[in-house]
Amino acid sequence: MINLHGLILADRSSHELRELVMCRTSASLPYAGRYRLIDFALSSMQNALVRDVGVIMQQDYQSLLDHIGSGKEWDMSRKRGGLRLLPPFGLDDGRSQYSSIIDALISVQGYIRDIKQDYVCLCRGSLAANIDLAEVMKRHVSSGADVTVVCSERSPERRHYRFVADDNGYVSEMLMHRTGAGEGYASLEMYIMSKETMLGIIDRCDSAINRKFHRDGLGGILSGGGRIAVYIHPGYAVNIDTVDTYYRSNMDMLTAQNRRELFPDERPVRTKGRADVSTHYAEGASVKNCFVADGCYIEGSIENCIIFRGVEIHKGAVLKNCIIMQDTVIGSGAELSSVISDKDVTVGEFITLAGSPRVPLVLPKGSKI
Repeated sequence: MINLHGLILADRSSHELRELVMCRTSASLPYAGRYRLIDFALSSMQNALVRDVGVIMQQDYQSLLDHIGSGKEWDMSRKRGGLRLLPPFGLDDGRSQYSSIIDALISVQGYIRDIKQDYVCLCRGSLAANIDLAEVMKRHVSSGADVTVVCSERSPERRHYRFVADDNGYVSEMLMHRTGAGEGYASLEMYIMSKETMLGIIDRCDSAINRKFHRDGLGGILSGGGRIAVYIHPGYAVNIDTVDTYYRSNMDMLTAQNRRELFPDERPVRTKGRADVSTHYAEGASVKNCFVADGCYIEGSIENCIIFRGVEIHKGAVLKNCIIMQDTVIGSGAELSSVISDKDVTVGEFITLAGSPRVPLVLPKGSKI
């Protein structure tokens, strides 16, 4: 067991995920044929022998509850400790909605004070990255820093936080709300700190007017003479916060190098099990450069597609550059291009639907077309 407690933020979803989060939180978004986004945070913690984890939830979390259950798949189903689901609690000012990371942490500070471990890892449940958390923890302890922030050399196009590090790996400047590449490293919004440091951030931000985790919390540490260390994650990593990033990240899994970085043999990614038979490819089916899960029935033609479990694609259907979530049925002769189909969708015969790689068309869960 490692002296580290996991805390996963699954409380909020970006509005720019639109139809994909109408009935779920972004942490429970299906990903890469058979996974959910929260699987990466849970698996990173399991692979580092972290067994005590709290998941902070707020709304639309039924899908998340169904998926993670007791945490058995990640060896976190324990009589003492283990996986703990933290539903929304009312705030002192009467609000029921968390408007920031600090709001979420304030609402569960009683839980945080009872943590038995000396260190806490705080991360988002919508991060698609396989982090070597044991190595991050080792670096944090040896650095003597108050906080270690996990960063990436890859720069997202959307607004994000960047950390400029000196020659010793300590943060000299924090850049807020930057877009694209620039000075420093892009934050993956995963942090390791002592329990006392986290409680100090909560107390300091609770007394501030706007209660911002980065500006008031981390910025307060830097202005007070504290040290923040940077750990550079060398592999694939992306925060899923828009339909575009969701689509492109799934399409990235069609490239072998990206798959190796996200699913390395030494750090397996675990998910909820589902017993399915092997996928059946009918005579005349055509499959080119696709990621196809178990339990599917393929009669048509698919190219550059991510196909989840239990999908049926009937004779004459043609799909290109699509993401088709589980138990969707595509009728005979249908043509789909750059489409994201949520779960349990039915597309009728000879229907033509087309989006574009930059603006994919999203079919809401359970829709019939």
